[in-house]
Formats: sequence, structure tokens, C-alpha cells
Amino acid sequence: MVKGMLGKKLGMTRIFAEDGCWIEVTLLEAGPCTVVQRKTRETDGYDAVQIGFGDVKEGRCTKPLRGHFARAGLSPKRYLREFRVADDSELKPGDEVRVDIFRVGDHVDVSGTSKGKGFAGVIKRHKFQGGPGTHGSNFHRAPGSIGQSADPSKVIKGKRLPGRMGNQRITTQNLEVVKVDADKNLIVVRGCVPGANGGMVVVRESVKKTKGAK
Repeated sequence: MVKGMLGKKLGMTRIFAEDGCWIEVTLLEAGPCTVVQRKTRETDGYDAVQIGFGDVKEGRCTKPLRGHFARAGLSPKRYLREFRVADDSELKPGDEVRVDIFRVGDHVDVSGTSKGKGFAGVIKRHKFQGGPGTHGSNFHRAPGSIGQSADPSKVIKGKRLPGRMGNQRITTQNLEVVKVDADKNLIVVRGCVPGANGGMVVVRESVKKTKGAK
């Protein structure tokens, strides 16, 4: 069985635990996802499944994609992603992957695209302290010295400078699954998830288990 699926971030809220304390959680609409293609070691060199999530009009797909979905006998999907599976997996095109592959207490890694903040300076982007705020300083929010005068006479790669902030692929690891609602295709995870409400996310079984997790 594949331990991953596609979903959509619905938003954050809070729920009350058994001890009466409230915890921050994120609601994810995960699936149902449809297997579009099965890749095997004999034909592709590795074992994986390609799953799709979210319906889209046929006219919004390219001609090669329309043929790809028609070959599997499926309607076009908005998102496609691959997940590795074992070589003895029985998943085939047309099968559905639902939220019941996860259980309460599992730990998952959630990947999404962070919110874009536009062009930002070093104070907002990299948390620089900045210069004195008094009059006459002439150094307030500038990055400061960024290179050398003689040797090597260039700006070193990776220097923290102003630039585009956000709009990057972010993965939040080891989020605990608090609740699974198979009827509504919902996964409730403890903590925050990257991206805006309504954004596509990828939910996978956690690679690095938290300390003490089973």
C-alpha cells in the first residue's frame, strides 16, 4: 500500500484534547486520489504509482495529457504526483487511495508551496537586526558590507541579500495525525502546514519519526 496522497489545505482551527487543553490543528482534505499509472521495474526501472487528485475540464488539459488519462480510462485530474511502492503492490489504474491509509497517532510529512511575500529586504527576509534608529546614523535597514575590497574581490555565493521571499516548496516534518474522518476525506494534523488555504499539499508517511514515537 502506498503511504502518501494528495490533498488540499482547508485551514487551521483548534480542538480540545482529553485532558481539556486545546491544541492547534490544520484540516486537510486528502483525496480520494485515483491511480492513473502503475510503473514497474521491468518497464520503467522502478516501482511506483502515479496518482491524480481534483477534477479538471478536459479542455484545460494538453492533448498528450488527455491521451494519458484516456489510456487509463479516467477523467482528467488537476494534479499528478508519483509515490514509490513495493514491487508486490497490487495497485492498478482506476484504484482509489483514501484517507484510511493513515491512523490516529501516525506521523506525516506535509509538503506545500509557502505564501509569496514579494520582494523583501534583509530585515524581513533574513531577520537582520538593522542599524540604530536615532537621527544621523544613516544606517537603518541596509544589509551592510557584502564583499571584500581586494581578495577575492567578489560577493560569495549564498550571501543573504534582499530578494523574493516565500513562494517556495516547504516540507513540515513529523506532524501528528490527531483525527481521520474517512466519510469527509479529512485528516486533522497537529501544528501548521505551509501554504495558503485551498493550496495543494502532499501528505506522506514521516521519514524521520519524532523521538519516542511508535
